[in-house]
Amino acid sequence: VEAGRVAVNGRIITALGQMIDETADQVTVDGQPVSPTPRYTYILLNKPGGYVTTRSDPHHKKTVMALLADLPARVNPVGRLDLDTIGVLLFTNDGELAHRLTHPRFNVAKVYRAVVTGEVSSRELLRLSQGVLLPDGSLGQAKASVEGREKGTTVVLLELTEGRKREVKHLCKAIGHPVISLERRSFAGIEATGLAVGKWRYLTSAEIDRLRGLVGMEAG
Repeated sequence: VEAGRVAVNGRIITALGQMIDETADQVTVDGQPVSPTPRYTYILLNKPGGYVTTRSDPHHKKTVMALLADLPARVNPVGRLDLDTIGVLLFTNDGELAHRLTHPRFNVAKVYRAVVTGEVSSRELLRLSQGVLLPDGSLGQAKASVEGREKGTTVVLLELTEGRKREVKHLCKAIGHPVISLERRSFAGIEATGLAVGKWRYLTSAEIDRLRGLVGMEAG
């Protein structure tokens, strides 16, 4: 600033403490525009298997944070995926949004693709939609449909809005079809299409605004 390299709306400033409006004023350094640092960071990771969803693990297992080692911001996972579950996992340092996205009151939809043992019947799909008893004594429900069948297994798509611990696995086991493999296809409509397993990207402004809108927050 004191060297005269900074300009606001084309006017060189040399005094420290100049107030600006981030939404209206244009700031340049050596003639190059400077954008304000985003307040929050929003990330989508296509999680691979073999990683625990936590910042650190006392048993020295690999954590999802290792996959974000090149990310300059400090973020936290939004909810959890089991060690062997793959797919969509969001991260942010926007604590209020993360809280709302994981709170049952907001009914944020998560879609899973489960490969299960045996042939799932239409009656068993109906049981899932009506509700089955989980190990903790609560009632678990999911909208479910069959995507395909192959070699004694069934591929089931399940949509949940609560996301209790290991709920998909408990639901499938309750109808007699244990899970062989599990992928989270989407979280609040956000998918990892085109994103390689183990890679991450920033959410777009449209995706962020949609997430905030789903849980009653104003668009950023």
